[in-house]
Amino acid sequence: MNAEILRNMSIIAEDDNLLKRSAKYLRKLAAEKKDPTLMTEEEFFAKIERAEKQPGKSFESIEELDKYIRNL
Repeated sequence: MNAEILRNMSIIAEDDNLLKRSAKYLRKLAAEKKDPTLMTEEEFFAKIERAEKQPGKSFESIEELDKYIRNL
């Protein structure tokens, strides 16, 4: 499969119009396989606002923080 893709890419690379069309199509394909960890700017700031409303947690030492994180 890789060899076929590379062979076709070498043909496309010689034509600027084909390169532009290929790039557009590749962006479309990549968008279809969206990373579930990504979020929009609105989602990001909404998450920050929710976190700011929650009570904070403080630790007396690094060890206490480490223990808390390992127990999550």
